[in-house]
Amino acid sequence: MKMKKSQLIEKLVLEMDDFAEEASSKQKTEIARETVNLFFNSIKEALEGGDRVEIRGFGSFSTKQYGEYTGRNPKTGDKVRVKPKKLPVFRPGRELRDIVNK
Repeated sequence: MKMKKSQLIEKLVLEMDDFAEEASSKQKTEIARETVNLFFNSIKEALEGGDRVEIRGFGSFSTKQYGEYTGRNPKTGDKVRVKPKKLPVFRPGRELRDIVNK
């Protein structure tokens, strides 16, 4: 099963039913949406600033610097110079690896 961001928001709304009974369904959905967006945006901002994000029991997010290299255009086979770049990297924590490998 693939989980989309919208499905994560729906799951959070269902969990909110236990402790936020006075809020309407629409309010719960908006709170859940803002929470999920805040979480992901915080990770993005940290990585953009060059920081590392570690979530104990889940994993860590960081960036990896790649230098310039020569690649190939798959259509033509011509050599192409690839500029240096940074890419986001996720490294799962031990608990997550253990859960996945059960």
